[in-house]
Amino acid sequence: MIRALEELEKEKRIDREIIFTSIEEALESSYKKNNETTSNTKVKVDRNDGEIKVFATMNIVENVEDPSIEISVEAARKIDGNYQAGDVTEIEVTPKNFGRAAAQKAKQIIVQKIREEERNLMYNEYYSYEKDIISGTIQRIEASQYNPGEHTIYIDIGKLEAILTPQEQVQGEVYRVGDRIKTYVLEVKRTNKEPKIFVSRTHPGIIKRLFELEVAEIRQGFVEIKSISREAGFRTKIAVHSVDEKVDPVGACVGQKGQRVQNIVNELRDEKIDIIEWSANSDEFIANSLSPSAVSRVQVNEDEKSAKVVVPDNQLSLAIGKEGQNVRLAAKLTNWKIDIKSESQIRSMLEADLLNIDYDKASDFSNYSLDEQISSSAKEIEAQLFNSFVPDESQENEEEEEKGEE
Repeated sequence: MIRALEELEKEKRIDREIIFTSIEEALESSYKKNNETTSNTKVKVDRNDGEIKVFATMNIVENVEDPSIEISVEAARKIDGNYQAGDVTEIEVTPKNFGRAAAQKAKQIIVQKIREEERNLMYNEYYSYEKDIISGTIQRIEASQYNPGEHTIYIDIGKLEAILTPQEQVQGEVYRVGDRIKTYVLEVKRTNKEPKIFVSRTHPGIIKRLFELEVAEIRQGFVEIKSISREAGFRTKIAVHSVDEKVDPVGACVGQKGQRVQNIVNELRDEKIDIIEWSANSDEFIANSLSPSAVSRVQVNEDEKSAKVVVPDNQLSLAIGKEGQNVRLAAKLTNWKIDIKSESQIRSMLEADLLNIDYDKASDFSNYSLDEQISSSAKEIEAQLFNSFVPDESQENEEEEEKGEE
């Protein structure tokens, strides 16, 4: 038995002390059951020769009333002359036929413990991959019994198969047996048999890990990923920030000739990726998040976590995106509510209210308080309000007029 446990420890990396302890506990329970005793007995397996013995813990007393748990001082002193009443000693009570029964029980325990420890080792090995990327080969594809249009993908990742459920598959992606694929490990679950590994192709975590693999500056800590918003299979926005002024975070992620980001796009099968520079300034971050659209002006409401954004007329559809995707992803990325208007929409709103303008409504579209002494002329009000969105054009005209007058 000792030699067998030594081999197990080498081949299967199972600590033999764990098996020794399990054997002792099982035999102890078996002994108490067969001998109908609840006395404090212990089974000990010699770690050197495998000999199995049973010991009973006995209280040393002057007058024995319960022989199953008590021993006289006289009898105890035959074991050790120093014993006194009130001491506790262990007496060997191994039955004559215990060796054979113990060997059979030990064999069962060893087999059972090997299986348990193999499962534990496998679980611990793959648990380390949780929230990380794992590569594998598609082994088989099974149609759902409830919905034939859905399929569960089983991926060979070495000793086990990872499970890619229909809910974690990217819409439009085609999976074929034999394809090599990267997935994000959602969960490693213990079972009565081998552990089950559930993976995803839609989780934003796969974006984070792919960038960490591709971009050395992220691995080295020079560039941080601040947030990610994703609609799997269509578009992703990722906000990055450099802790080193010398490192351009967007440039580092894009790579020379766009190679780094292109590798990630290829892995995601042509999903579009917008790399945004994160900013502690809310106005700037929100403007950046609407990339590739240009932004004229941003006004934020810190209390409501909402922002009003003005864009040039020819940028409105780009800022909103197909079916609102661009602004939706920008809102998720920044965690702000974003309302987008074009410059002409703002102009129309102002013109509609020129004759009955409300101060509070006007201040909604301005970053400064209107002077109470401002002329009530509709044209002057329009100019004041509109200039808050297009300051460059109006300022240039005024400067040219002043130069002309001079």
